[in-house]
Amino acid sequence: MGDDQPVGRGPIHLSLYLGPKLARLVPQDVVEALLSAQITSTAGERSGFQLAFDLTKKGAIVQRLLPEGYFDPKTRVILTVAVQGTPVVLLDGVIVRHEVGTSNQPGQTTLTVTGEDLTLLMDLEERTDRYPNLAPSQRVERILGKYADYGIDARIIREQIPQPPREQVRVDYQTGTDLQYVNDLARANGYTFYLDPGPVPGRSMAFWGPEQRLGQRQHALNVNMDANSTVDQLTFAYDGTAREEPQARVQDPVTRQAPLLAPPDISPLRPPLGLRGSPALKRRTLSGTAKKDAGLAKAEALGRAATSADAISGSGSLDVTRHGYVLRPRELVGVRGAGVTYDGDYYVKTVTHNLRPGSYQQNFTLSREGLIARSGTVRP
Repeated sequence: MGDDQPVGRGPIHLSLYLGPKLARLVPQDVVEALLSAQITSTAGERSGFQLAFDLTKKGAIVQRLLPEGYFDPKTRVILTVAVQGTPVVLLDGVIVRHEVGTSNQPGQTTLTVTGEDLTLLMDLEERTDRYPNLAPSQRVERILGKYADYGIDARIIREQIPQPPREQVRVDYQTGTDLQYVNDLARANGYTFYLDPGPVPGRSMAFWGPEQRLGQRQHALNVNMDANSTVDQLTFAYDGTAREEPQARVQDPVTRQAPLLAPPDISPLRPPLGLRGSPALKRRTLSGTAKKDAGLAKAEALGRAATSADAISGSGSLDVTRHGYVLRPRELVGVRGAGVTYDGDYYVKTVTHNLRPGSYQQNFTLSREGLIARSGTVRP
């Protein structure tokens, strides 16, 4: 989790680290050449980044660092930001590509570096593996252990519906990359998998479990509140077709009957954030569940119901120095000033950080499953 420190109104300090596996602070002239940084973090997806540098004709980047392979693909990049206070790690990833754009205009020749978070390392090699007598969470634990030397710690939540492995009945196989398999196991249980950088440079937390919809809220997003507004603009939408009710059948091995499973209760996975839940307008039949073990079929139905539940979405932008805090993705935040229907707590689905010299803007998306706040108070 990030720090809940006020960022104040002072100058924005960026720290940038690069290196093969252990990233080190970059030379000062590299920091001074940084024109902009954009980092996007989304729940259940890999984070991406893009850094742009000014290439002056005789600068160290052009003369020495670029030819020496300093910005080559698979180089590790860590970026922290501090605004009068505790540094927050925004990015820990690897370079995927870089491009140089040359121009006759002074100051228009640039190096653009694009990359993704460290889960990219889990997506480079396809492998076949077997996991006899290991439950899904135990398989994830075994896979993530291979990446510990990148400073990746694992936080793994056991699956909601027990799926005791029985080798004499079936052995679970992995085909494809580690990342694909870990994501498949997450989806099959209504879980999410992502990497959270920090709390210190060089460390990050790999999380496999339900979306974090409990715990302390971040400082509220205030809209339409005159001098107290902290958000530039905020738009909400209610998509009636978003939510699905999955239909799954499991065959009884004795009677050969395949009755429909009861609709799953998603509240253990997704504690409700809205008072008036949105109904599921769509019914979706899950294929292939009849021949599956009952635990696997129930987990799949629960996962599908949970991941489609959020019919309410919000999007907006804010100035970090005005808001006073760095908005963190994959946690809860309250909204005030949007009216009775849309005020209250939301899950922060996506945050895009846009950093330029003297400027720190964030674009974000929010989601929840229902309308109207469940509580009369929102954390300021």
